[in-house]
Amino acid sequence: MLVHDGSTIWDGVRNNQAAIYLRSMVVGEQLLFYHSNEGLAVVGIARVVGAHFIDPTDPKARFPAVIVAPVQALKTPVTLAAMKAEPRLAGMAMFRQFRLSVAPVSDDEWQVILAMGGG
Repeated sequence: MLVHDGSTIWDGVRNNQAAIYLRSMVVGEQLLFYHSNEGLAVVGIARVVGAHFIDPTDPKARFPAVIVAPVQALKTPVTLAAMKAEPRLAGMAMFRQFRLSVAPVSDDEWQVILAMGGG
């Protein structure tokens, strides 16, 4: 959907720690696009194209949303199972605190995932 539409609102984040990470994202920052509902895999790189704002789907207006746009699809999706099997990714934030839809990725982790995806 992201590639088809050109950009999309990243909304629906309802975890407090994930919301903190989402609020810290700045326009131009790149991110790994992870399918959390379908496929459980990193499928590409996207970038933040709009500063965070109140999530329009949040009835209490407490959580943020941002607008993201595609940068590049990975040649091969990097599955959650493959990431968990890679020793260099053992310390990833998304493995230490479960159910985070937004989590930081170190430069080294970024490079490992891109290499795994043929990017």
